[in-house]
Amino acid sequence: MASPHKRLLVTAALPYANGYLHLGHMAGAYLPADLYVRYHRLKGKDVLFLCGSDEHGVAITVTGEQEGLTPQQVIDRYHPANEEAFRKFGMSFDHYSRTSIPLHHETTREFFRNFSDRSLLKEKREKQLFCEKDNMFLADRYVEGTCPKCGYDQARGDQCENCGSWLNQVELIKPKCKLCGTTPVVRETTHLYFPLGQFQRRLEKYVKERNKRDGWKENVLRYCESWFKAGLEDRAVTRDLKWGVPVPVSGFENKVIYVWFDAVLGYITAGKEWAARQGKKEAWKDYWQGTETKYVAFIGKDNVVFHCIVFPAMLMGWNDGEEEQYVLPENVPANEFLNFEGQKFSKSRGWGIDLRDFLDHFPADYLRYALAVTLPESRDSDFYLKDFQARVNNELADILGNFVNRTLAFTQRSFGGVVPPRRKIEALDREILEILSTAPSNVGNLFENYRLRDGVTEAMNLARAANKYFNDSEPWKTAKSDMDRCGTTIHIALQLVRSLAILFEPVTPQISRTIWKMLNLKEPIGPGFWDTAAKPGLDEGHTLNPPEILVSKIEDKQIDKILQSAGVERSLTPATTGIKPTISLEDFKKIDLRVAKVVEAEKIPKSSKLLRLKVEVGGEVRQIVAGIAQQYEPSWMVGKLLVVVANLQPVTLMGNESRGMLLAANADDGKLSIVTILDDLPPGTAVR
Repeated sequence: MASPHKRLLVTAALPYANGYLHLGHMAGAYLPADLYVRYHRLKGKDVLFLCGSDEHGVAITVTGEQEGLTPQQVIDRYHPANEEAFRKFGMSFDHYSRTSIPLHHETTREFFRNFSDRSLLKEKREKQLFCEKDNMFLADRYVEGTCPKCGYDQARGDQCENCGSWLNQVELIKPKCKLCGTTPVVRETTHLYFPLGQFQRRLEKYVKERNKRDGWKENVLRYCESWFKAGLEDRAVTRDLKWGVPVPVSGFENKVIYVWFDAVLGYITAGKEWAARQGKKEAWKDYWQGTETKYVAFIGKDNVVFHCIVFPAMLMGWNDGEEEQYVLPENVPANEFLNFEGQKFSKSRGWGIDLRDFLDHFPADYLRYALAVTLPESRDSDFYLKDFQARVNNELADILGNFVNRTLAFTQRSFGGVVPPRRKIEALDREILEILSTAPSNVGNLFENYRLRDGVTEAMNLARAANKYFNDSEPWKTAKSDMDRCGTTIHIALQLVRSLAILFEPVTPQISRTIWKMLNLKEPIGPGFWDTAAKPGLDEGHTLNPPEILVSKIEDKQIDKILQSAGVERSLTPATTGIKPTISLEDFKKIDLRVAKVVEAEKIPKSSKLLRLKVEVGGEVRQIVAGIAQQYEPSWMVGKLLVVVANLQPVTLMGNESRGMLLAANADDGKLSIVTILDDLPPGTAVR
């Protein structure tokens, strides 16, 4: 449904800056948002598109500990890498910010102080898990246990990824500290809480009204209904951590603001930073506080509660006490998950492929199109590389690319690269011109209603119809018998090429620019162009540039290469997986694998790769030299339980005797992960 609003504010969920973006991220929130934004810009809408890195919270500190980095080093590694990957993918953000900047801390503290000064926040003593070994309260991701609701044995302290339940960490069954593996104890601590429960009736009304106005997706409504049915409860806005936005309230100086409160405000910060860089410091208010703004927040389904319930409640809380009123999301289109080769993307298991790696193999537009027609809009979907190859070859190349190239090549051969005149039109011409006249509105209506996948399919249907028109008109025959008829066919075909360039700009912007260049059109595709795709826009006698290949087909060997780089094999035979020759059970029994506890660890001087470890194995302490210094800091290693080959013949490395070998997974690209024991087993325990 068309929007009557003067301005459009669009945000895409802030990705954690603790790892590289993968294809699942792009299909969840980012490509859908970009398709929507690019379409509305072509319609002439005033759009502000914001995103940025979420750089606080336990996800960052956990990654730092795993990689031997400080939290600042973690975000300084992944923020620029992901920003660059977004750029290469073709994301058209107006601004990409980050939540670690001083401006964001200021924005977050402003909201927090506002709520505190108005006594909206409540002080409560609560029970929290405390690790006596590490001498610290355990933030949610530092604890893992069994979900009390579904029995999933890897639930986090704040949420169960299996059933989606929001948890209190003390509810976990058999909790374990993820730092040392010990069982934590329950202690009391004091926190400030946001009264989410008192906003429930207003939130239910808000969701109902917005759905009636803008048609929310069924999956989002179901999530909201389940939360409302369970009853909203107060939620802590402070936590016992050192990394994050410091709490600006007396008595809580040693705590930080909970990342769920701080992260969603990153959208507002991004708007402020954008305005400052435009030299119009207050311009952000036109979008965030303008009565003529429509705000749409694109997310993945794991973020529904924060964007449909928590963030609106925070904005309501601010609006209750201030004259400057923030707009609430008009719609929150949330996609389901995209799986890779039949399995869920998993950083811990190394399953999937990073966006930056994929773009080293293929143009961004190939991926944008393949993802766009596979978007998990209503249910989880799967991305298979063979399907990707088929989409590119059979649709992008054989339908769109084929029509564009055959039309331009024919024009070059038969009309000297000049748009021929349109003479008398016949039934075939009228039919395709009628299809063309409705195509922009057909595609646009689907985009307006967040049916982006169907919108892209509809655009490709125009290319299919254009190919059929070309085939049925047979210009290669009329070129020998009736040049006026031939010229009319090619004139109309060239108009279709121009229109397709416009309709495909949201999904394949580089391909559209290439078509535009071949058409020799000087004014780039921009605001207001969408509706012009409904009618001819090329003048008779206009000179075209020489045609070039628009889409190159993907060969099997290219798919094989990326499958290998992603650690995925076509089959599991030894010939393809590199598995060594079969050994007997007796041979395997000769290897003595034992649990070993690291008691000391230090780097070996003059070596960038080696660590010298003292490990306890049963009743003895022995020295092992391991080539893991580039992946693990010595301080992180101390106390860890590892698996070692205990009966390996001793060797000397750089003058240091090594009596044993650690077990580690070592990928072809150099990634390495040591095998650790999570349960508190005695050193020397046999591993079988």
